[in-house]
Amino acid sequence: MIKDIDPIISDANLSFQEFKKEVLNDYRLCIISRYCSLLARKEVLSGKAKFAILGDGKELPQIAMAKVFRNGDFRSGYYRDQTIAFAIGEITIENYFAQIYADTDDVREPQSGGRMMNCHYASHLIDEEGNWKVLTDQKNNAADLSPTAAQIPRLFGLAYASKIYRNCPGLENKIQFSNQGNEIAFGTIGDASTSEGHFWEALNAACALQIPMVLSIWDDGYGISVESSKQRAKDDFSELLQGFKRTHEENSRGCEIITAHGWDYPELIEAYARAEKIAREKHIPVIIHVSELTQPQGHSSSGSHERYKSAERLEWEKEYDCIKKFREWIINYEAYDQSTNLKIHVATEEELLTLEKEIKQLVKEHQKNEWNKFRTDMDALSNHTLSLISSLADESVKKAFINLEKENFLNLSLPYKKDIFHLIRKVLRIVREERTQAKTNLQNWLNQLAENESHNYNSKLYTDTKFSALQVPYIPPTYDENAEQVDGRIVIRNNFDKLFEKYPEIIAFGEDVGKIGDVNQGFEGLQEKYGYYRVSDTGIRESTIIGQGLGMAMRGLRPIAEIQYLDYILYCLQTMSDDLASLSYRTKGKQKAPLIIRTRGHRLEGIWHSGSPMGGIINYIRGIYVLVPRNFVQAAGFYNTMIQAEEPCLLIECLNGYRLKETIPSNLGEFTTPVGKIEITREGKDITVVTYGATWKIVSEAANELQTLGIDIEIIDIQSLIPFDLSHEIVESLKKTNRLVIADEDVSGGASSYILQKIIEEQNGFQYLDSAPKTITAKDHRPAYGSDGDYFSKPSVDDVIEKIYDIMHEVNPSEFPKIS
Repeated sequence: MIKDIDPIISDANLSFQEFKKEVLNDYRLCIISRYCSLLARKEVLSGKAKFAILGDGKELPQIAMAKVFRNGDFRSGYYRDQTIAFAIGEITIENYFAQIYADTDDVREPQSGGRMMNCHYASHLIDEEGNWKVLTDQKNNAADLSPTAAQIPRLFGLAYASKIYRNCPGLENKIQFSNQGNEIAFGTIGDASTSEGHFWEALNAACALQIPMVLSIWDDGYGISVESSKQRAKDDFSELLQGFKRTHEENSRGCEIITAHGWDYPELIEAYARAEKIAREKHIPVIIHVSELTQPQGHSSSGSHERYKSAERLEWEKEYDCIKKFREWIINYEAYDQSTNLKIHVATEEELLTLEKEIKQLVKEHQKNEWNKFRTDMDALSNHTLSLISSLADESVKKAFINLEKENFLNLSLPYKKDIFHLIRKVLRIVREERTQAKTNLQNWLNQLAENESHNYNSKLYTDTKFSALQVPYIPPTYDENAEQVDGRIVIRNNFDKLFEKYPEIIAFGEDVGKIGDVNQGFEGLQEKYGYYRVSDTGIRESTIIGQGLGMAMRGLRPIAEIQYLDYILYCLQTMSDDLASLSYRTKGKQKAPLIIRTRGHRLEGIWHSGSPMGGIINYIRGIYVLVPRNFVQAAGFYNTMIQAEEPCLLIECLNGYRLKETIPSNLGEFTTPVGKIEITREGKDITVVTYGATWKIVSEAANELQTLGIDIEIIDIQSLIPFDLSHEIVESLKKTNRLVIADEDVSGGASSYILQKIIEEQNGFQYLDSAPKTITAKDHRPAYGSDGDYFSKPSVDDVIEKIYDIMHEVNPSEFPKIS
């Protein structure tokens, strides 16, 4: 019998040999991770890799976290979490270095195919065809983020999904996504990043809604060079969190707060075991403040922490390095074997030295293996390219110039793809006037390489699987003979009702969405009908509303996250841009989050409710569809389309259309609005006017008076900004009218510039124009308050009429004399 074994492992009957094996395996993982960090920095400094941000100093708490990380759980972290990635089998040593080298081979670098920076991990949540994998059979890493605290809004959503799966009827059969809501979402963040608003917003929401979240704060006392005392109100972060702490009263809200030293192995194991039990069983958030951590190599490979840390601090960090302390604990650990009356140990100094030497050699071997594979592929490309160029030089009168470029290339110590492409393109420019088979061979090789690299670097921004919104069949709305004219809000409300009835995985939430059914009653009565969890109110927390939806969507739910007004998108634009929009791209199509973001915008009264910052939005969120319906039948059709697809979208309803009458379709919940297709709403012969959303109504009103003035305009409603007119139908209109006007209520140079680029450059529309294209936009400021403010700030019917008339005056001054 073995006595006095600390409760490191949850199994009380663990034998000493099993205990010893587990402890040494933990130490082995720590050493592997540390040697990887040390070698990775050397690879950057030697020029083999570009940049590294590493996980050294954070190894031990991640080992403890890995012990309670179960299949079905999710991790939402950042760029220090390589140790847990090793511990749960997410990466191998060669995978680790493949990411350092930005290897585009999907097998060697399965996280992102060379797209994400090192220490950014992403489990494969979907297969090559876009189908969801069985997430409850694997440990899941949501694609890591570099922007500070950006992982926390999504963490909230990943945890909230468990709340939904536990409480919503109709989801019991979704076993590939959840085991009755028993999953935990684990989050990690550096202590300096907790100064960000995202952190506090999400923590407040998690404590209010009581979700199964375990958030680890790696506290090493610095944010790059800035000491923690200069970043927060209290030196002790746990003290700062006390206002969020739960009491022991019944139904008390808040979180549990657990503290542990980052170098204390038994304390960390106990802390994570306790945190997991609380979060998984009680469904409440837990914060683990891991203090006294170190960062042995400084913040990143770009600098040295010796510049800003005192000699005393650096000496302390050497002494309290978590691996050093773990090593001491292993050597000093003693247990008593009653059968032999002897003390027994986990390992001796000599045994650990042997293990460390073996691991150091192992890491180096795997690093060399990956480097050789990476360079072998690069050398093969280089050699074939040089062979083709040599053949071309032998046939060319410019041989001397070609050979000079070839020599420059051969002098490069480590040529990369960019150097190969530059060489080929430079040589082709040199022989631009020649026509030889060798030149054709080189051109064909360049085309082949370009196709390969387009797949490596420029694919998967949007899905190319059967789950694309572009693959959803078009079903037009149908109308009964005596179809009723109703407010636009009734169309959208009744359509939502049909969708909620059909799809139990649809969950809607946002400010005022639940009890009153949103500020315009688009969800009126649906909370009462479908329950609190399916249609719910949130606090005023736009970034976390998006994070809530993003995390839920990654777990197989179909959230509709409402941002009350279009202007408020600016509060959550960073989460949309850095996380949601880039998710498919940065994981090379291995993760998806089919979140529908609902908002309303365009014309209203006042500076902060009437902005249309579309230019900024569409430039920041490439990767998310931007849908701009002009009415609510169109909007309903878009919801029906997107719920059948599995891609994220932002859908902007017309704020001034909720009380306008529309004919209600008979096939609510079924008809679809095609994505990426324009609609010609008025045919004409003189000028093509391209518009969308609320401005469409202004243009349509102007068309009537323009007709009396002898001007026949063709009105095109683009319907979606992203994607834009995929069939290039607008240019067909230009072939007829030869004139183009863009009418938009964004500022000058906003969305109108994007639309012009698409039509003039991408569709080659310039060649059909007989007049310079014109834009009709808002003034370059927020709209002033009141109806007069709107009139003088945004395009009016008068503006549209007169600017279009001016074009015809320029064409034919006698027929269209100047108005003033």
